[in-house]
Amino acid sequence: MGAKVKIAFYDAKQYDSESFDRRNADFGYSIKYFPLHLTEETAQFSKGYDIVCAFVNDTLSGAVIDILVTNGVKLVAMRCAGYNNVDLKAAFGKLHIVRVPAYSPYAVAEHAVALMMSLNRKTHKAYYRTRDNNFTINGLAGFDMNGKTAGVVGTGRIGRILIKILKGFGMNVIAHDHYPDEAGAEELGYSYVSLDELYARSDIISLHCPLTKETQHMINDDTIAKMKDKVMIINTGRGQLIDSKALIEGLKSKKIGSAGLDVYEEEGDYFFEDFSSEGLEDDVLARLLTFPNLLVTSHQAFFTVEALENIAHTTLENIRVFIEKDELPNEICYHCQTGGCAKKKNGRCF
Repeated sequence: MGAKVKIAFYDAKQYDSESFDRRNADFGYSIKYFPLHLTEETAQFSKGYDIVCAFVNDTLSGAVIDILVTNGVKLVAMRCAGYNNVDLKAAFGKLHIVRVPAYSPYAVAEHAVALMMSLNRKTHKAYYRTRDNNFTINGLAGFDMNGKTAGVVGTGRIGRILIKILKGFGMNVIAHDHYPDEAGAEELGYSYVSLDELYARSDIISLHCPLTKETQHMINDDTIAKMKDKVMIINTGRGQLIDSKALIEGLKSKKIGSAGLDVYEEEGDYFFEDFSSEGLEDDVLARLLTFPNLLVTSHQAFFTVEALENIAHTTLENIRVFIEKDELPNEICYHCQTGGCAKKKNGRCF
């Protein structure tokens, strides 16, 4: 059965094919790697394939979904946790969508800390100085993490791991979550507060919540005004949690002391690609990159060997249980959008 299953794999990079080929030795599927993003134009390549494997910057609009269905695709296997690029309403009743709900929360939490430490101690600047034989330390002063207050927005797996790390630095941690984990708070020694209180008290704010209508642009002109002067903002969640133009104004006014972004709200056209020989047409991103106190990484927080192996295994296992058992334990649908649907029967949403 496995050898007959054909998978169209979009937005494929070398590290994708390497990790999936290693794992696929246990499954035996036929995988065709397409370097192109999934769009209305490239969706035509899915004809003759049973499964489409997509990533965060692929487009799964209603029009794309209709093309996939017409081409005979039965399942879209997202090889990521996020799915804000999927029109779930358009997909419901037509095409099943599965995801990888967790691959390595340690990878993302640790990357958030790497951004914090780099911004604080300016190690990225020191690296370039010493490479030029410049050993001055003027302008490189940071602050002790110990005793400072960190505000963590979202206390799921990633948020809780981050809290453990920050507590290890001796930081005071406050948090906000729509569904507070009071037992976890007592165990780890942090407290839940309102967003306004978190903004007002935090020296560092780190975002680890999903992108929803309520959280879109939660960091904006009004909320930045409520924050401490010289606050550090870290975002390894979703780009649209931050209004980029408001972030620029906060950096210009020095209300925001520094910011670390692993995601950007319009990243789809740039992240994971090489534009080193070209100019940026995105004026907002270009402006952000001019700030010396802003550090951008290209959506690499997930990018560890362990995470890549887990992504490949879970994605292929999602396909296996669909093919062999007609079950979809990691399905996301229009009704639940969290992987657990009240309408779900036998592991399927419809």
